[in-house]
Amino acid sequence: MAANTAFADFPRLGALAAGDGFLPRQLTFRGSRLVYSNGIVTLAVIASLLIIVFRARVDLLIPLYAIGVFLSFSLSQIGMARRWRKIGHLGEGEEILEPGSVLRYNRGWRTKMWINGFGAVCTFIVMIIFAVTKFSEGAWVVLIIIPTLVKTFFTIHHHYKDLAAHLTLDKFNGLPARQTRHRVIMPVSGIHQGTLEALRYAKLLSDDVTAVHVSMDPDETEKVQKKWKTWGEGTRLVILDSPFRLFIEPMLKYIGEIIDHRQPNETITIVVPQFIPSQRWHQALHMRTADFLRQELLSKPGVVVTDVPYQLHKDEKEQNS
Repeated sequence: MAANTAFADFPRLGALAAGDGFLPRQLTFRGSRLVYSNGIVTLAVIASLLIIVFRARVDLLIPLYAIGVFLSFSLSQIGMARRWRKIGHLGEGEEILEPGSVLRYNRGWRTKMWINGFGAVCTFIVMIIFAVTKFSEGAWVVLIIIPTLVKTFFTIHHHYKDLAAHLTLDKFNGLPARQTRHRVIMPVSGIHQGTLEALRYAKLLSDDVTAVHVSMDPDETEKVQKKWKTWGEGTRLVILDSPFRLFIEPMLKYIGEIIDHRQPNETITIVVPQFIPSQRWHQALHMRTADFLRQELLSKPGVVVTDVPYQLHKDEKEQNS
């Protein structure tokens, strides 16, 4: 019965805490069966770890449960005592709206406050007794985990509050003036149908498009230049020499120089051609250039990294072969 309480209530409790910003928002997600799927998965992982760490011994797990339960009782009754105290400061017909509840004056607030306060003291004493007597049998873990969890909860809450403060539209004067220029840079490793699809998209964004090829093999670079003259539609091609056969580093250096010397209010978009194989596992055999560039350039204001997918279907492979 005690263990079932956690399994029945944790997903909902996690969703409530996440809704208040003390846990990741993902815990509020309801799956196709209308249950809190992420909370269930999280609970399963935590329970599995506890079973492994404590070797499935109930006598070692009991102190964890006992301390957690009596601490919960203590905190709940302290919260109720505070609630009755707030109610006692209200006048007849006066009310206070709080998240999830409404406080209204109650004549018996003193008695109820003392009852909850006495209950909190009793359960807190029981928790201390468990913590002392079972300290060497695993209770010390709880005494470390609980303060760590509380610190984590408030850190998450602070993050969400700080994010909301930065994204709020209150006292917002609108976006700055529209960008006067839009420059597009398109990394090119080879000339193929996916490259041409990305080039078409890049030209929809701006007339200022620059294709960039990192040269690691002179023969391959010569082939790229010849094909680009035929298929590049007059778009300029920049060749970056890479004597150490590096790809990302020269590309990032080139993009960094453009960012440092760009005009005010200029937007730079990095368009990366990416073909999508017909089999998912084939993706592990290819470079994720857009992902690498996105990770490196996310912190740069006015820079957008987008990939242009080109789906490679089975019938196209057979036709090309």
